[in-house]
Amino acid sequence: MATEDVKLIGSWASVYVMRARIALHLKSISYEFLQETFGSKSELLLKSNPVHKKMPVLIHADKPVCESNIIVQYIDEAWNSSGPSILPSHPYDRAIARFWAAYIDDQWFISLRSILTAQGEEEKKAAIAQVEERTELLEKAFNDCSKGKPFFNGDHIGYLDIALGSFLGWWRVVELDANHKFLDETKTPSLAKWAERFCDDPTVKPIMPEITKLAEFARKLFPKPQA
Repeated sequence: MATEDVKLIGSWASVYVMRARIALHLKSISYEFLQETFGSKSELLLKSNPVHKKMPVLIHADKPVCESNIIVQYIDEAWNSSGPSILPSHPYDRAIARFWAAYIDDQWFISLRSILTAQGEEEKKAAIAQVEERTELLEKAFNDCSKGKPFFNGDHIGYLDIALGSFLGWWRVVELDANHKFLDETKTPSLAKWAERFCDDPTVKPIMPEITKLAEFARKLFPKPQA
C-alpha cells in the first residue's frame, strides 16, 4: 500500500464517496476515511470544498480535490503506476466512458431517486417506467463498451464501472421500496451479470454497504408521509 498523506472526507452511505473509495482500493492507496455526521457538515469539509460544500473531498498532500468523477480521474492520473488503469487508454473510449458517466448522474440517477420521492402510485409507476427505459440504454452501452468482456472497461473494473457500480447498493434499496426488479435477467441480462461480478470483486466487496443498513438509512433520508 502507498503511504502518501491521503484523506477522504465522506460518508459510508454516499454513492459518490463510494466512487472515490473504489478507485483508491483499485490503486492500493492507503487513506484515512474521515466520516461526516449525517445532517451536519464539518469545518474541514466546508474549508476543503467552499464552493459546493459537499462530499466527497479527497485531500492529497494537503490539497483538496472535489467532485466524485473528478476525484476518480485524479486518482488514476496521480497514481498511474499503481494498479490497473481506471480510464480507458484510447481517447475515444475515454470520451464514451465520460459521456455515459454524465448520463448516469444527470438522467438515470434522477429517475431512480424519483421513485423514493414519488407522491402517489401513478407518479411512482411513471418513475419506474423511466428507470427501466434508461436502464435498457445502459444495457446497450455495456455491450458496446465491454466488447464481450466482464466489465465496461474490459477485463477489470474501470471508470464507467465505478460510475454505475457505486449505485448498486441504493439500486437494491429502490427495488425493495418499489417492489420491482430493474436488473432483470430477461430485459438486461448483461447488466445483471455485470452487477454480480462487480459486487463480488475483492476490491469492491469489503466496502459495499449492507443493504439492510442502507435501507434503514433511506427511511430516514426519504421518510414516507403519514397516512
